Amino acid sequence: MFISLPEEVTYILYKLHEHGFAGYIVGGCVRDSLLNTEPDDWDITTDARPDQVKQLFAKTIDTGLKHGTVTVVINGRQYEVTTFRHLGSVTNADSLTLLKEDLSRRDFTINAMAYSRQTGLVDYFNGVNDLKKGVINAVGKPEQRFREDALRMIRAIRLACQLNFIIGNETFAAITGNHQLLRSVSRERIRDELGKIVLTDQPGRGILMLRSTSLLGYILPELADSSDFEHTLAILEAAPKKLTVRLAALLYKLGQPWSEKENEKRNLSKPASERQNSVRKALNRLKFPKQTVDTVYRLVREQLDELAFPDKVSIKKFITRVGPENLQSFFELQAAVIKASQPSYDFSALDVLQEQVCNILKEKQPLTVKDLAVNGYDLMEIGIQPGEQMGQVLDRLLEKVLAEPEMNTKENLLKMVMAEQGIDNV
Repeated sequence: MFISLPEEVTYILYKLHEHGFAGYIVGGCVRDSLLNTEPDDWDITTDARPDQVKQLFAKTIDTGLKHGTVTVVINGRQYEVTTFRHLGSVTNADSLTLLKEDLSRRDFTINAMAYSRQTGLVDYFNGVNDLKKGVINAVGKPEQRFREDALRMIRAIRLACQLNFIIGNETFAAITGNHQLLRSVSRERIRDELGKIVLTDQPGRGILMLRSTSLLGYILPELADSSDFEHTLAILEAAPKKLTVRLAALLYKLGQPWSEKENEKRNLSKPASERQNSVRKALNRLKFPKQTVDTVYRLVREQLDELAFPDKVSIKKFITRVGPENLQSFFELQAAVIKASQPSYDFSALDVLQEQVCNILKEKQPLTVKDLAVNGYDLMEIGIQPGEQMGQVLDRLLEKVLAEPEMNTKENLLKMVMAEQGIDNV
């Protein structure tokens, strides 16, 4: 079997062999190559230790020395070169024995294959057979693999969605039986896998599997027992492949007031604003970047039944709330909600609002505090102190300018503030 390698990868392998070391491409790049898919990354494993690898190449980066990984940089591209796992625990062994030991500790059979031009394909755990069957099986005993790294349970689901594979019965049962291990995994790592799942072609299937294995309760407990779960999956499946839009689709129902049944169940009632705050809490708990959290919150804050605005000022306020940079995503999300909720819905009302928004944007009228003809420094010069007072003043000025764009001059706005605050001309 022949796998075509990039020139830089060929050079790294040649350099290792030239100096008496073994070298193989390994993991996902082998899997993707066998699936005739262009790999995102090319990872290399070797019996050379990190310090030996660093001596062979002109430019390297110490990216993961504690894991035996050195990043080799060639022609501006980066390639991770990692020493065989447990190299020191297996003595007097040839490179293939060391390689087998390394591969035996990897997550899934389809990721536990290696390749070099000299040796060809190395497949000790029937990865090729599982690729042909379209199945995700853990290497060896699934429970042991998951105890080594519990994130592998989510990764199995992500790979199944990315590759349109199924998860083997024994592996799936081990995920369900060991879901509590996820408590030991950092939120950042969980966040990254969740992001990858929602960006697959089968995001709904991924979230459904997270729920059926009880993993979702550790990731997004807000959704795990939701009575709107099926509707949420329908919105998610209808949303375009953009992270913020897919996350907003996943959390969209959290922005709505609870149903009468849910209120009765909880013996209380929460306004939509408090429900929407749960969106921030969920994303912050998973350590999503602040900008992502803010964007998703803005997208779910505007609900479908609020899309009719009586006048131009109301539309401007809507644009300000969502943010001009988020409008396209907002309309994409609303279209997904409509498709999931009312397949025969007439999209004309949404189209009319989008046209009205576009017309206002073309007029380039002031829409946010940043568009005002005055700023904080101007207000400080007339005695307005930074902090809550200044924020309130700026909000009132924006309210005035949204209704009367012609008022947006420095002179007009400062006169308005001085009159309001009883400040003499300065």
